[in-house]
Amino acid sequence: MFDLYVEKSPAIFKSAIMLEECGLDYHCIHVPISEGKQHTPEFRALSPNGKTPVLVDHAPADGGAPLVVFESGAILVYLAEKTGRFLPTEPRRRSETLQWLFWQSSGLSPLAGQAIHFIRYAPEEAKPYGQLRYLGEVRRHYSVLDGRLEGRAFIAGDYSIADIGSYGWVNMYDRYQFPLSDWPNLERWWRSITDRPAVKRAYAKVDAARTVSPVAPDDFNRNLFGEVVANVLAKK
Repeated sequence: MFDLYVEKSPAIFKSAIMLEECGLDYHCIHVPISEGKQHTPEFRALSPNGKTPVLVDHAPADGGAPLVVFESGAILVYLAEKTGRFLPTEPRRRSETLQWLFWQSSGLSPLAGQAIHFIRYAPEEAKPYGQLRYLGEVRRHYSVLDGRLEGRAFIAGDYSIADIGSYGWVNMYDRYQFPLSDWPNLERWWRSITDRPAVKRAYAKVDAARTVSPVAPDDFNRNLFGEVVANVLAKK
């Protein structure tokens, strides 16, 4: 019923987790971004921003042509509304859930992604400030979430798309080289979601769908970051 275009990132995993949690059948299609496949006209027709994930619903509610959804947050909302699961209908609880989903999409996600960039790819002279800025923001966002989880099992009442949205970025905590135990409420929440069978199935299915081919470093940087940044990285 669904195609999910994937690579390997928290955005992809949260989409797969939602599909698994909802018990929906889906097929993973790998888009190897290191090879530049996200820039092809065929993929750009599905994702104007040239990013994964993309969801294609082959049986939309209106009975029409396949419906394409890009952006992981939009995918979570679409699936929640289609299935009636993991997004409350009561106005106050719905608003609360969406607020935390958008907090993740606009804050935790992009800042954590930038932190990874400065850890793994940035020129040495740029790393100190970049890591100070973005790792500091990851810590701050983790602290916000830890405070929210004080006395709560989940972010917005029952388990919801707010939890599914944030989990993948917390699951990468080891890449930032600080212990999750610094945030005990967050660590407890992370463990409870890690143990969910749907989460384990989602990670396994996405990983199994990926095929990685060797790519020259300059081509890798060009395909991921564009020509200008690739030229800077080539000189580092």
